[in-house]
Amino acid sequence: MESVIIIVFVMGYLAITLEHNLKLDKLIPALIMMAVCWALVALGIDNFSNWFDSANHGLVDGFASMVHDDKLHLVEETLLHHLGKTAEILVFLLGAMTIVEIIDYFDGFSTIKGYVNFKSKKKLLWMFSVLAFILSAIIDNLTATIVLISILQKIVKTRDDRIWFAGLIIIAANAGGAFSPIGDVTTTMLWIGDKVSTGMLFMYLFIPSLLCMVVPTFIATFLPAFKGEIDYDENEVEKPKSQHSARMLYLGLGAILFVPVFKTVTHLPPYVGMMLSLGIVATFAEIYSNSKFSISSAQGEEAEEHASTAHHSPVHHSLSKIEMPSILFFLGILMAVAALESLGILFNFADSLKEGIPLMGSELAGTGVSDLVVILLGIGSAVIDNVPLVAASLGMFSESLDNPLWHFIAFSAGTGGSMLIIGSAAGVVAMGMEKIDFFWYLKKISWLALIGFLVGSVSFVIIRMFI
Repeated sequence: MESVIIIVFVMGYLAITLEHNLKLDKLIPALIMMAVCWALVALGIDNFSNWFDSANHGLVDGFASMVHDDKLHLVEETLLHHLGKTAEILVFLLGAMTIVEIIDYFDGFSTIKGYVNFKSKKKLLWMFSVLAFILSAIIDNLTATIVLISILQKIVKTRDDRIWFAGLIIIAANAGGAFSPIGDVTTTMLWIGDKVSTGMLFMYLFIPSLLCMVVPTFIATFLPAFKGEIDYDENEVEKPKSQHSARMLYLGLGAILFVPVFKTVTHLPPYVGMMLSLGIVATFAEIYSNSKFSISSAQGEEAEEHASTAHHSPVHHSLSKIEMPSILFFLGILMAVAALESLGILFNFADSLKEGIPLMGSELAGTGVSDLVVILLGIGSAVIDNVPLVAASLGMFSESLDNPLWHFIAFSAGTGGSMLIIGSAAGVVAMGMEKIDFFWYLKKISWLALIGFLVGSVSFVIIRMFI
């Protein structure tokens, strides 16, 4: 029965990886895979000799000799435990997404466009790379990519120029998300799972992440695509906006940054702090929306859109724009991986990796795990979605809080996906917004992402020697 469950998981994995070829949203195979895996676990419960109790982090003694009803009761308890841990991540993401949508409701991100008063492609590249690096650490790499490409479309009118900028935004956004507990879904998973702490994550990964952004951007400034100046109409840079746009931008970003502080002070799960932040931001949003919704020089369809939404609740409007397919995908993939973890399959695979891949003189802090294993995981995240890879690593390894292994996994999974445009959420959304060709990205951008990934990995190994 274990073999059948593994086959179902692999088939679901392939369907997720080939979603563009199959033209099938990845949430569909993820949800089916989750349901079928747990159904097979329940139906074949008497055929399993081991059961891993995730709540107590150990194998259940005498599981094979337990009666059928007791085994089913244990399955239900384990399923409930995993659902609770997964819900922590999903509720946290829902809160963060809603705050970002509230900022966008007040056109807060348009404030950033006001800083563009130059035409040099090199300066513009550095501006977008730095902004992507910083914003992704605050509002997550997916949202930062959407925001910056939307701004890019207003500034750079030539698509052939724009896709080059978009490629470097992907690299910078993924790099920025790696060192922040709220910057990438995979890092958030490790943070909520008590594998990394905010302070140590910053100490281990800030410099590797910064180098992962700076080195490819520096190399790109010597490429022909970033020589010369861009052509744009300066009058089109400014977009009509609410009188509260800047205020809501700073309030929303500050509220998200408050979450790690709340967790450190109260020791409560991060989603509690995120709900508090959402409540505060929503309160001000309602107050501002009830006052006069001032928009200067609004024209055409934009004026009609604001006129139709201004009297509605900004919170309801923002919640209606949340990307639920992503939330359901995370639910499906995390719960499917949980089924493999409960049967002990992931732990057996981890042992095989430790024994099968030589340490090459670089062992991760006594874990018996080679740096090569984690680097391969990073390269694999370019081909396979990094969420299930990190979810699998959570079940494969049992190292303690802030072990260097977890920080290296956070870096590799977060930045390795930049090597292919389908390897990260930021890449996929940029691909959709700018219709970037897979092979164009592979030829023009992938080598830059690989250099950044390798430089960052080497710097991590060096930094680890001093921490």
